[in-house]
Amino acid sequence: MDADNGERGRKGLNGSGGPGGPGAPTGRRDALARIIDASLVRAGGWLPFDRFMALALYAPGLGYYANASRKFGHLPTSGSDFVTAPELTPLFGRALAAQVAEALAASGTDEVWEFGAGSGALARQLIEALDILGRPLARYRIVDLSATLRERQRETLAAHADRVEWLDELPETMTGVVVGNEVLDAMPVRLLARVGGRWFERGVVADAAAPSGLSWADRPTDLRPPVEIAGEHDYLTEIHPQAEAFVATLADRLVRGAAFLIDYGFPAAEYYHPQRHMGTVMCHQGHRADGDPLAEVGRKDITAHVDFTGIALAAQDAGLNVLGYASQGRFLINCGLPGLAEAAGVAERARAAHLIHEHEMGELFKVIALGAGEPWEPMGFAQGDRSHTL
Repeated sequence: MDADNGERGRKGLNGSGGPGGPGAPTGRRDALARIIDASLVRAGGWLPFDRFMALALYAPGLGYYANASRKFGHLPTSGSDFVTAPELTPLFGRALAAQVAEALAASGTDEVWEFGAGSGALARQLIEALDILGRPLARYRIVDLSATLRERQRETLAAHADRVEWLDELPETMTGVVVGNEVLDAMPVRLLARVGGRWFERGVVADAAAPSGLSWADRPTDLRPPVEIAGEHDYLTEIHPQAEAFVATLADRLVRGAAFLIDYGFPAAEYYHPQRHMGTVMCHQGHRADGDPLAEVGRKDITAHVDFTGIALAAQDAGLNVLGYASQGRFLINCGLPGLAEAAGVAERARAAHLIHEHEMGELFKVIALGAGEPWEPMGFAQGDRSHTL
């Protein structure tokens, strides 16, 4: 298999192609451009990609996740850019709830923490499913920096407002079950490029001749991918210090409980495969994917696949146990999705199939479970656990 491009552009059920769809107004894009220009000046004319990506996604009021444009939805006509599993079908949350209920029981806790809660769809699904399963939550805490997404979450979760709390940052200590669906892929990454046998860090510079006013520039670096890349061909890839730092912080704060992180990605041996020479950075807009993060800045999502080996090592180094690692398809089957789908209507069964089929989301998306305290065996990894591949 050519590991280069086969699975680079998937987020939810996006297709591939050029950018399209509505976004933030022009004036807001101009304001974001001025912020980026000022950052370039302060940095001496060159920004590493992780700092550019952070501004493009999270600049207050202007970045993609901080502005008022619609992100989540089934179709481009809704003004959305992509669909995630909880938006696709509530059966995703109901299946995940079985695992969360088991984790709550195993850890003796009664709180769920969600990072990057999107529209609030997963939170609602989990709260309601856990009630049905006899595991009602004392509190559902959401950590989300986007004020506009928080407002949408409040609307979605209005019926459960007495149990939902929003936080800007983590407390010193936490207990409970952490969930994060498509959170790690939106954390800024650094770009490394091997050109002519030498390694460079790829960053962003101002370029008046470019349509976006920005272009790429490489600087020599001592940074290297965590895996030696076989061959002498030119090679572009990412490293993930922010995602690994996030996991280390989570380990520092979580004194009892477990975390389930769901995202698209690979173990390091696949991530840094010699054939994956174009990297994994991809943008999403109007349910279409493109590979140019320097265009339409602030109007589209920018993501990178997850190096799950790096996540696992960061967790272990910080004191967490890796409880399991599996494809999303196998995880959801273990958690009872087929039975839930069988009891649903035909349309819902078809949507659920997208979550587990290998050629849809079932294989590209993975689930990693991390635990604080005594190790135990979560149901989601009863069959098909791939922890040995990390």
